[in-house]
Amino acid sequence: MFKDNYEEHLACFKHILEIESAITKVGKILLKTITSSHKILICGNGGSAADSQHFAAEIVGRFQKERKAWPAIALTTDTSVMTAIANDYAFKDIFARQVQGLGQAGDVFIGISTSGNSENISAAVAESSAKGIQTIGLLGRDGGILKEEVDFPVIVPHAVTARIQEAHIFILHCWAEQIEEGVLENARTPRS
Repeated sequence: MFKDNYEEHLACFKHILEIESAITKVGKILLKTITSSHKILICGNGGSAADSQHFAAEIVGRFQKERKAWPAIALTTDTSVMTAIANDYAFKDIFARQVQGLGQAGDVFIGISTSGNSENISAAVAESSAKGIQTIGLLGRDGGILKEEVDFPVIVPHAVTARIQEAHIFILHCWAEQIEEGVLENARTPRS
């Protein structure tokens, strides 16, 4: 079983090379968001919720370099807000209502969905778009419905959720490094 999982993991990661340009493009968008004093809103369900929190921690805390905190909010962490919205409205609204209350034009929304079909992510994408917030989908399989709804889909073309999640955390780490290196490089470059 271990060897099968390992081989499956390697096969999945070979496909990441095919989407390198999409990953790098989104990293540049996230860098611009941070350098223009805007924030990243990120969410997902289950393991993708944990990945959202992980990424926000890398941005607000730090990734590899000592530096100041930058604004990123995992919309998966406030249980009082999430349960109130789910109870008073609907589960599909748990992220959209938070985007409505916290998001501003110039921010970026990242929705993580291994299926690409998460209804609550779709609702948050719609709310983000209505507010002038760029949308990114970190997706799996064939991208599902979200590949058509987001501005920038990044799709890991694999069928196994665990392998998709492993690729997603790798991509999130690439983005954290791209933001961190980019901001620090801009700070070292003298202004004319």
